[in-house]
Amino acid sequence: MPRPICLLHQPYISFFLALLSLVWPAAAQSLPKSGSTVKFDLVETTIGDIHRAFRTGSLTSEQLVNAYLERIKTYDQPTKLNSIIVVNLEALATARALDIEFKKTGKLRPLHGIPVIIKDNFNTKGLQTTGGSVALKGFIPAEDAYQVRKLREAGAIILAKSNMAEWAFTPMHSQSSMAGETRNPYNLAYVPAGSSGGTAAAVAANLGAIGLGSDTGNSIRGPASHNALVGFRTSLGLVSRYGIIPLYSRNDVGGPMCRTVEDAARLLDVTAGYDSNDPITKNSQGKIPKNYTQFLRKDGLKGARIGVLRQLSDKNIHPEIKALFDQAIADMTRAGAQVVDVTIADFDSLRTNQWCADFRNDVETYLRTFVKRDSLKTLEDIIRAGGYSDIVRDRLTYQQTHTGRANHPEIPCGDAFTDPLRIAYRKAIEAEMDRQHVDALIYPSWNYPPALVGDAKGYKGDNSQLIAPATGQPAFTIPMGFTTGDLPAGIQFLGRMFDEPTLIRLTYAYEQATHHRVMPKRFPALGQ
Repeated sequence: MPRPICLLHQPYISFFLALLSLVWPAAAQSLPKSGSTVKFDLVETTIGDIHRAFRTGSLTSEQLVNAYLERIKTYDQPTKLNSIIVVNLEALATARALDIEFKKTGKLRPLHGIPVIIKDNFNTKGLQTTGGSVALKGFIPAEDAYQVRKLREAGAIILAKSNMAEWAFTPMHSQSSMAGETRNPYNLAYVPAGSSGGTAAAVAANLGAIGLGSDTGNSIRGPASHNALVGFRTSLGLVSRYGIIPLYSRNDVGGPMCRTVEDAARLLDVTAGYDSNDPITKNSQGKIPKNYTQFLRKDGLKGARIGVLRQLSDKNIHPEIKALFDQAIADMTRAGAQVVDVTIADFDSLRTNQWCADFRNDVETYLRTFVKRDSLKTLEDIIRAGGYSDIVRDRLTYQQTHTGRANHPEIPCGDAFTDPLRIAYRKAIEAEMDRQHVDALIYPSWNYPPALVGDAKGYKGDNSQLIAPATGQPAFTIPMGFTTGDLPAGIQFLGRMFDEPTLIRLTYAYEQATHHRVMPKRFPALGQ
């Protein structure tokens, strides 16, 4: 089998077929010819839809990969969506092997033949991984990140690596020195948020079936909200971060970015669990159900008690977001939920002093463990490599001289299970949830619509930063509608530690009662 070839962002679309014909003639011959179609309509398709088509014989994994590659070729660069850094040229060979396996066994693995978009900070064996930085250009990991490995074992196909905010440093946008600026597929004048904006834009535009992103403060939920997706930030310790380029490992979580709650739950089924390479996952032992899909209940809001966190939903909120949020509350009530107001005592003081500057230690550990280049060992080496935006340069130089907790350096920077400030914050949140007997807290994922590309002042209203990253609690965002300009908005559900089953039940029921997810008009089925 030929070695995977990593095609960098700018040139790969223009000579994709020609290059394939040289290094991999069979693959080039199998790509759809101009004007050809696949009978299966992949737009807005789900894992369940794909597997049903496999079983009826109306679709093969090879056909599906071909169709997604055609959409990437047609839409990503020509529209300036700019969501993909690298396409995996082994995807077709993997698809053929999975088709043969299914033909022989008659069995489908959990994610059999499902093409996945992976954020470019997940190590992917045999495929370039850069974190959006030219400092790591050409780095090809020798092993997969834990979650990538689990996806492959479940039968998923790594289709492409997505663009991201360089080193995951900003929630504002997804701009990198590897691939430039990703745009929002619903309105290309606007940002998709960051740092997982490439995954969000690609999945929203149906360039892949499902996606993986990472979330340090906002970076799964913000882009998911801006792109009408479901985004799971799971409990810290539920899924392994091994092999993910860190931002602040004490907060980092990797997880699903999908078009439906069901697909996100299916992805979580194969990634949750203990990994000896990430000791924090020991906290998940005994807390993971047989599967998460069992909690997909259309009547899941009936009898539920939902707490509206007014401290995040009533102040500094755009009127259109406020109207969508009020409608979401009415929809939940109509679906059988009891909705009550919740206020967290001392909320502002509890959430202060939660952030610690530990990027230097985390990234240098990553470089030493995985990259192993003499020329790239330190933060200073990264800075010398250049290529970054003004925002990234400022963040990198800040990390040179700042470590620990800025205002209280005497308090150690621990994880969600050892840091006294984080534990106190979580206990206060969960104690109020217990007192009010609520299953989850809700608030808008963003209090404002997406910002225009290049408008840093337009970045405001990001609620995702304020609780879950510090407390370690799970927080899921799902679509709640659109504002002027076809701009998506999301609603966030915050749960107790390791209570993903409840969040899946509630978000699925809300999704099924409202069906706010719609495809971007600018990225229709090919041939339309």
